[in-house]
Amino acid sequence: MTDFDFAIVGAGIAGASLAAELAEGGASVCVLEAEDQPGYHSTGRSAAFWEECYGGPEIVPLTLASGPYLRENGFLTKRGALYIGRDEDAGALDAFMERFADTGATIERLGRDRLEARLPGLKEEWTGAIWEPACADIDVAGLHAHYLSRARKAGVDLKCRSRVVSATRAGGTWTIRTESGDETIAETLVNAAGAWADGLAQMAGAQPVGIGPLRRTVVQLRTDPAPLPDQPLVLDISGRFYFKPEAGRLWLSPHDEVPSEPCDAAPEELDVATAIDRLQQVVDWDIVGLERRWAGLRSFAPDRRPVYGWDPEVAGFAWFAGQGGYGIQTSPAAARLAGQILLGRARDRMTEQLDASLYDPARFA
Repeated sequence: MTDFDFAIVGAGIAGASLAAELAEGGASVCVLEAEDQPGYHSTGRSAAFWEECYGGPEIVPLTLASGPYLRENGFLTKRGALYIGRDEDAGALDAFMERFADTGATIERLGRDRLEARLPGLKEEWTGAIWEPACADIDVAGLHAHYLSRARKAGVDLKCRSRVVSATRAGGTWTIRTESGDETIAETLVNAAGAWADGLAQMAGAQPVGIGPLRRTVVQLRTDPAPLPDQPLVLDISGRFYFKPEAGRLWLSPHDEVPSEPCDAAPEELDVATAIDRLQQVVDWDIVGLERRWAGLRSFAPDRRPVYGWDPEVAGFAWFAGQGGYGIQTSPAAARLAGQILLGRARDRMTEQLDASLYDPARFA
């Protein structure tokens, strides 16, 4: 007899949200988390925004489907976003508009006059932009706690300090062992291990799909003038930076994607310096102080689409990984969809328009 219907490895936003969906669907669920607390890695280091076009057209449906849930539960605060460019970037701005024209995202092309009004101090060479009025800040900690609370109320057994060291299957059940020597028996093993997803797959005898962790750096700056509280998220159309206000300070990233081993990511001095240099090429603000710096790992499959569903070769093994930097903003719809797949349930209003084949692990078989 099994201890649980599902054992989920990882208690970040992926594992927490899926655990809640599965348990509320009537399944018995255990979540095994390697760290002392849930959300220590990518979830706890997010730049915390919901942006309709983030991740590309194939991610937009997940983002849009998640929006109503996030808004209705109070996790979004409207901010707006600007993708900015110079004269030489006009083609890239046009291509962006064309790429997302039929996705349902709300986007508008702006010239220099309307751009400058939204971003005081912008240097004159930045002449065009795309405006996304629906972009919002996400209360990441609140959302993660919300899913953990839902999971707990539904009877999920969360076990922290439970780093998995082996997973073997016999007689239709998994035996999952941790560093401390504890064993968990489950019918289904779910891979929500983030940067460690491919390693867990190998441990379970499944074929890795090529999920690679990429390091992303963020710094917190004091500037003069301070960013306006309602200033939009600003992103480079060429993907070299983004920045946004946060409690009177500025959060800035060089939009780096540095391949990394799965680890407790830390910022590199060169990446911090690069971020500051790029900001100084955009706005006429003085940098008064560098207050914080941190890094997190964003894990992508080779096609940069998430991996949701049953492994095509290993029975009882499922994937909920490869969510890149958009796992938080898509979590309501992604977890609902994955829960329906794993429980064999029909779609509902949140998921009825989603094409699950885009995210199926079988695409790598």
